Amino acid sequence: MALHRRHFLASTVAAGATLAATRWASAAGDASDIRVAVIGTHGQGRGHIGKLSKNLVALCDVDSRVLAERAAEFADKNGRKLETFADYRKLLERKDIDAVSIATPNHTHSLIAIAALQAGKDVYCEKPVSHNVWEGRQLVAAARKYNRIAQCGTQSRSAKCLQDAVAYVRSGELGKILYVVGTCFKARPPIGKLDKPLVIPKSIDYNLWCGPANVEELYRPKLHYDWHWNYNTGAGDMGNQGIHQMDIARWFLGEESVAPRTFSIGGRLGYEDAGNSANTQVVLHDYAAAPLIFETRGLPRSKAAQANWADSMDRFRGSGVGVLVQCERGHVFSPTNYVDVYAYDRQGNELKHWHDPDGANRHHANWLSAIAARDAKKLNAEIHEGHLSSSLCHLGNLSHRLGAPATAAEIAEKLRGNDLLSDSFERMAGHLRANGVELDAAPGALTLGMALDIDPVTEQVQNNSPAMELWKRSGRSEFTIPDLERSA
Repeated sequence: MALHRRHFLASTVAAGATLAATRWASAAGDASDIRVAVIGTHGQGRGHIGKLSKNLVALCDVDSRVLAERAAEFADKNGRKLETFADYRKLLERKDIDAVSIATPNHTHSLIAIAALQAGKDVYCEKPVSHNVWEGRQLVAAARKYNRIAQCGTQSRSAKCLQDAVAYVRSGELGKILYVVGTCFKARPPIGKLDKPLVIPKSIDYNLWCGPANVEELYRPKLHYDWHWNYNTGAGDMGNQGIHQMDIARWFLGEESVAPRTFSIGGRLGYEDAGNSANTQVVLHDYAAAPLIFETRGLPRSKAAQANWADSMDRFRGSGVGVLVQCERGHVFSPTNYVDVYAYDRQGNELKHWHDPDGANRHHANWLSAIAARDAKKLNAEIHEGHLSSSLCHLGNLSHRLGAPATAAEIAEKLRGNDLLSDSFERMAGHLRANGVELDAAPGALTLGMALDIDPVTEQVQNNSPAMELWKRSGRSEFTIPDLERSA
């Protein structure tokens, strides 16, 4: 098959390749035969290239400089050349590509994934799988309508240590879950701010890069990666790193819908830069069985510690970036490495230690295996799971974006009677004061988010027109995301 993979992208597609492409649409096969393209190669996509090297036949990126670099790296390492594309739409026209692995910025995830599914490709889509809740619903609808294999890039779902820990908690060994706290305490220094708009490098097709997002002048020094901190294209760190921990938290809870109520407190605090997403945030997803609290902190533990951000982050009961599941008879802690998970009794004695040295490295292999079997049930992170966890991040951010400034005293009063949320807020307020942030003078540095009532079935915010305007963005005319729920 090496010869087949090396030459299948010749300008004239052989009849045998066309027949093989048809075979993937209807029958099981060998995972080694699956022909994959990676779309988006700058950051996470580089990892996709490494994990998929044996199946890889093409690369796509809107940045011609990065695309050339990745293609050269692959050729040097693997001794064969890959076809390259600037426009994902041209790549998707190829009938001899079976599947695509998408690692573009968030705001194009659903757009490209849906187009790939419509083109008959199977899809691996990085987290979060959408820019907003509505997009994610259309992505799930596309996977169902076109009967394709679609995996979300929440790699922890393929870690056996977490699979076993979730089964342990759900078995009731530690009693009922009382609450779950996900933490994303990750150093995020300021990204800078320009006096004049950023000049987009000529190597980048900026119209294509924006896709369905609003075409904006940028005042940050860097186009790549720092799109995470602009709500037009990203979801802040809750939707960047934190989506992994949000997904693990929901997984432990066993919840198969969004929560009926969501509420946020937060802000972009401690510095001024070109970002507009919260770098400090507490979000409550108020599930009936047990609440899910999510905490994001991008500042170090104090203003003095800003001299060494990465080694100076806060911890919540040992959790920096992780998940803590508090049960009646103890708790489970999942750190960010997806290699180890621990269970403790109420006295802090270790009860269990699950260890999996390969951790999340099996995730792409799991996807390929499910494609070969033509069985979406084999996926560890089927796209609907990714949609739900992504939506929790979007809804938390939606609450924040519709909020209003408030003082610490006003927020504390608002939270009176909710001991768990009050505790999270007081720890966050202490953290911010240690970083020199003034919380007590009107109008207040923090944003008190709008409380959202959500229908868990439709995932729509109830009786809230402003919220519903942010719940959906259909995109610019050239990059319109189809309403597949309505057409189903």
